[in-house]
Order: sequence, then C-alpha cells, then structure tokens
Amino acid sequence: MKKILLLSDTHSYIDDQILKFVNQADEVWHAGDIGDLNVTDTIKKLKPLRAVYGNIDDKDARAEFPLDNKFEVENVSVWITHIGGYPGKYNHRVKEELKKHPPRLFICGHSHILKVQFDEKLNLLHINPGAAGKHGFHKVRTMIRFELDEGNIKNMEVIELTKRF
Repeated sequence: MKKILLLSDTHSYIDDQILKFVNQADEVWHAGDIGDLNVTDTIKKLKPLRAVYGNIDDKDARAEFPLDNKFEVENVSVWITHIGGYPGKYNHRVKEELKKHPPRLFICGHSHILKVQFDEKLNLLHINPGAAGKHGFHKVRTMIRFELDEGNIKNMEVIELTKRF
C-alpha cells in the first residue's frame, strides 16, 4: 500500500501546511505549474516525488520533469500531465492516446478547479487536485490524498488549505 499526496499549481509557493501533508505521504505527485524549483527540491528532501512541468514552468523545470509521466504503482496505471482536460472534454493532445491506452488513473492540473470524475467510456478515474499555491482565481487552496493498494484506489480525501488571500 502507498499513501499518495497529489498537488498541482503551486506557482512557486510552498508552506508548512503543504509540508505537513507531504510528511504523512509515502509519495508526492505534482501535476505541473511548479514555478520555482525550490518547491520540488523541498518536497524531494522529504519524500519521493513524481512530477510534470506545466505551462508556466521554465526551461529548468522542463529539463528536470517530463510533459507526461506514465507509470504504475500498486498495480494501478497512472498518467500525469498538466493540461489534460476532463471526461468529455479531453485536450486534443491526449485524447487519442487516452482512447487507445487508458490508464486507471488520469491526473492533470492547470484549471485550478478540483475535480474527481469517473470516465465510464474509458473506465478511468480523472483527478485534478485544484491549486495548492496562492496565484490564480481559486479562493481555497486544495490538494488530494489517497491510497493505492493492490489495484485499488481508496480512502480519497480532499484537503482544503487556507484561503489564498
């Protein structure tokens, strides 16, 4: 079993609230728009990190992290990308690949809108953890944590951090 903390859109911001939940996880996944690499460097000192770069990330982030991160953990196939859309409105860049080779778990960021939605057509769970940073239109900073256990995705929780103002 693995405890996963999923966050996105930190936009160079990391604080003790985020780090409290990082310390409780086995792995941390970041779905892009990292901003300053101090964010991911800080997380990597504490826990294993899987991440992708987002549209605001510079050449250093793009050199360290991929656009798409595909892997398997606890018999669950995962695809993380920053701009992916959501069921019924997938981004054109990922749509055909999702149809041909759907993962069990498709994760993206970008919108700053927390969303967990099952795609019945592709038999996958789509997750967008919202935004953990302070930059953007969202009012509440959010992350998601869950467990992966022998092919099962379970005990999913929405984490609401302080308001961004």
